[in-house]
Amino acid sequence: MAAHKPVTVDLQRVLLDPASSFRRPEDVLTRPDLRPQEKIEILCRWAYDATELAVAEEEGMCGGEAGDLGGVIRALDAVTGGFDTEHTAPTKHHGFCVR
Repeated sequence: MAAHKPVTVDLQRVLLDPASSFRRPEDVLTRPDLRPQEKIEILCRWAYDATELAVAEEEGMCGGEAGDLGGVIRALDAVTGGFDTEHTAPTKHHGFCVR
């Protein structure tokens, strides 16, 4: 029986559009081939994308599937051990992952 080789993530592609590579934000957490900092970066970009879509929809534009911002925040909380959502920027984008 042949050994099953795990599929590795194309990090550059994932960073451009995390939602196209993962079904749910929680799926990022279960990837053993990603380091914690890579998971955080993927989730931060996913949060930004989800916020962009929400802002566009609020302004009357359409053209995208709604993002799961709540799921992204929960996944960020899990990977960081306590993501601070109480202290964010006072903008629609919140600045969750600004360093």
